[in-house]
Amino acid sequence: MNAATASTLSASGGGAGVPRHVAIIMDGNGRWAKARHLPRVAGHRKGAEAVRATIRAAGELGIEVLTLYAFSSENWRRPEEEVSDLKGLLRHYLLAELDELASNGIRLKVIGDYTRFGPELTRMLDDAIARTADNRSTTLVIALNYGSQDELVRAARALAEDARAGRIAPDAIDVAAIEARLDTADLPPPDLVIRTSGEHRLSNFLLWQAAYAELLFVDTLWPDFGRDDLFAAVADYGRRNRRFGGL
Repeated sequence: MNAATASTLSASGGGAGVPRHVAIIMDGNGRWAKARHLPRVAGHRKGAEAVRATIRAAGELGIEVLTLYAFSSENWRRPEEEVSDLKGLLRHYLLAELDELASNGIRLKVIGDYTRFGPELTRMLDDAIARTADNRSTTLVIALNYGSQDELVRAARALAEDARAGRIAPDAIDVAAIEARLDTADLPPPDLVIRTSGEHRLSNFLLWQAAYAELLFVDTLWPDFGRDDLFAAVADYGRRNRRFGGL
């Protein structure tokens, strides 16, 4: 499948076409490294190459939003050395890739409380977000220190404060009111959620937003995921009939 094929799929009425928003749970870095008798950080480094290839493929396909689950709120339970390696990799990625993101018109957005990564990384992320804010080709969303249950708790607290202050009536709280207070308030909901490495769970990722998303679980470990894998996933999605509860 190539970009022309994807465009044809999008225009045809026989299936779902090309998704506006693809979200990926990037899983399998550690297992990739273990199978090669390498340290886990080698898997994370190879996974960063897969990120680069996937972003480029998303641009070819015309995907508007690509969300990548990079670091969950539960990942702090991992060994301190691995967390430190991941922070270093994030720092390296921002330094190495920001120019390409900016030149390709990619807007960077972060969901989750990334301030926990410390002042240096917070500043780098803030600068990257500001530098790419006006870009319009693809929105790259990185989930950092993100957990969907925490996000929903924060939204509920914000609504409770608004109700207590009289800014909103309790009976006016509806789906739109909740969505307006989520980290993804300015994004369309994900059409397709992909998880690599053969696991079949969402792991606290976009639980509200993925209510009607198509799910695709693939055996490929994330470091081996690339352009052909994303094109194949979009082709699979394009053959599905999304009814949203209707007939």
